[in-house]
Amino acid sequence: MLPMYLLPSDGTELVRHFLIEPSPKGVKLKGCNNEPIFGTLSALVYQHSITPLALPTKLLLPEYDPANTPEHISAAQQLLQQGAACNVTYIISLDTESLTGPEAARRCIDQTFELLKQKMVQPVSVHFKVSGDLIV
Repeated sequence: MLPMYLLPSDGTELVRHFLIEPSPKGVKLKGCNNEPIFGTLSALVYQHSITPLALPTKLLLPEYDPANTPEHISAAQQLLQQGAACNVTYIISLDTESLTGPEAARRCIDQTFELLKQKMVQPVSVHFKVSGDLIV
C-alpha cells in the first residue's frame, strides 16, 4: 500500500516505468519473471495490447500515425515549399568495401583521422539548402 501523500488526489494513476531488456531469445520486461520472452519488441507490444500480463493495464495503441495528420503533413509541405537551409561540414568520402555498421564507421573514422594528421584532408563548410524542387 502506498503512503497517503503518494496517493493521487484526482483519480489518476501514478506513472510507472517498466524496462525492456534483451535476452538471448528476444526481449522481456525486466524483473517480471512471470512474463514470457518475446522474439521481437513488436511482439511484446502487440501481446500487451491484447492482455496486460505483468503490466497494470493493457497498452493502448493509436489508431493512426500522428505524424500523418493533415496539420503535420501540411507543415512538412510548407517547409518544402519555403525551403530549409543550414551549414554542414563536409570532411571526406570513403569506400567501406563490404563492411557495414559499426565496423564500417570505425574504419572510416580511423582513416579520416589518419588523413587529417597527414594534412591530406581539409574540411569544408558547405551551405546546404533543400526545397521541394532541388537540393543545393
